[in-house]
Amino acid sequence: MKKLVLFLTIMFMTMSYGQETKQIPQINVNGEGKVKIAPDQVSISATVETKGNNAKDVKKQNDEKMDAVLKFIKKMNIPATDFRTKQVALNPQYDYEKKKTSYNATQTVEILLKDLSKYDELMEGLVQQGINRLDNVSFESSKLLQYQSEARKLAIKDAKAKAEDYVSVLGQKVGKAITISDNSQVYHPQPMYAAMRMKESADAAPANETLAIGEIEITANVSVSFILD
Repeated sequence: MKKLVLFLTIMFMTMSYGQETKQIPQINVNGEGKVKIAPDQVSISATVETKGNNAKDVKKQNDEKMDAVLKFIKKMNIPATDFRTKQVALNPQYDYEKKKTSYNATQTVEILLKDLSKYDELMEGLVQQGINRLDNVSFESSKLLQYQSEARKLAIKDAKAKAEDYVSVLGQKVGKAITISDNSQVYHPQPMYAAMRMKESADAAPANETLAIGEIEITANVSVSFILD
């Protein structure tokens, strides 16, 4: 009886090992999808910075400049939901050589401009009203999630096309996908600058052009394993 139990145990272990080591024919490939789009909005982070020896005066001057900046932004008909004060600071700065304390006041405003035709006018006006530091200007798309989805679908199609190319000479076919890994990196896309002419009426004088929007390139990368039939 003991010999029978031992025999069955060994046979079961052998069968299990054989099943575990059985390899499924498969192919592993990488796919890439790219979508190029023109930005339709720009995010601007701009700061008013004032320095002086009297903390109260420095803050007052900085507040007056920022007040003028905010009034100008409203005058540009930018919705209240598209701009906000991001940071306000007043910091002492001690000069060890002169043994004196000065003060540095800053206020930062973030603006989302959805009408790019107003870009030049907005930037010029911000500087005239007191903005003396541009922290960030980022061109973006309001449909970023939609285009990211398109890029991912293109990446999967690219991976399948590569797999079919490889196995076509072997007389095999690509079956179902068994694993999919997304290797895309999350980032804030920056436009690749290219020349762009602004539309001008025939009788209008040429305007200054300082904005070359270019395109945003959205990329998705995937790794896919397909079963081979």
